[in-house]
Amino acid sequence: MTLTPIYRDEHLVVIDKPAGLLVHRTQLAAHESEAALQLLRDQLGRPVWPAHRLDRGTSGLLLFALSAEMAALLGAMFEQGSMQKRYLALVRGWPREDAGLIDHPLARDPELPSAGQPLLDAQTRWRVLERREWPLATDPRFATTRVALLEAEPLQGRRHQIRRHLKHLAHPILGDATHGKGPLNRAVAAHLGVQRLWLHAQRLAFRHPLLGTALALEAAPGAEWGLERLTKLNQCSHADDAARQG
Repeated sequence: MTLTPIYRDEHLVVIDKPAGLLVHRTQLAAHESEAALQLLRDQLGRPVWPAHRLDRGTSGLLLFALSAEMAALLGAMFEQGSMQKRYLALVRGWPREDAGLIDHPLARDPELPSAGQPLLDAQTRWRVLERREWPLATDPRFATTRVALLEAEPLQGRRHQIRRHLKHLAHPILGDATHGKGPLNRAVAAHLGVQRLWLHAQRLAFRHPLLGTALALEAAPGAEWGLERLTKLNQCSHADDAARQG
């Protein structure tokens, strides 16, 4: 597999990670022969350091440092909230509102019981891009299935933050085996002919810690998303952001 670079300079590189690819090998997935870290290292012929993580099922922008020093700088920026991250998520149901802020503290480790763990501040902004209705019966009460395409902006980087927050909103991400509904996920995968977590890291914006330049990087979602109108929608979104900041 050859990874697609979105941006590269002498200090860092950003790739477009495909869904299903690990960021790095772990004991929990020891049978997997490929991971983004090792693939990129071999592709560039030099060591690389992941500056953050994406879940295995999530596609999109993944940032690597090309030195340990840069990794520390980028890691601090993520910790301080200096990285603007935007994701696309396809979720179950239609939210009543068009936009909102989920302010819901999260336990540090989602794989352990929350009781006894300290709760960490976590906020995620979201807005609806599209509402869709599929001719798919996943509930005996309804002949169709409603889904919504959301744009989500986590203000922190808690583990599974978007996935856990959208579950808290009662609109879990389709294809989420941990926080979603198995029968619905299987029915959607059969209907679309694609089995994946429907979460994509679409935009990453930050100021280069050494060069001082403002970077605004984007990775278009794959064709399986069926988002012919997405470019226009995002252009409007970014224009609105620029107007608010100006």
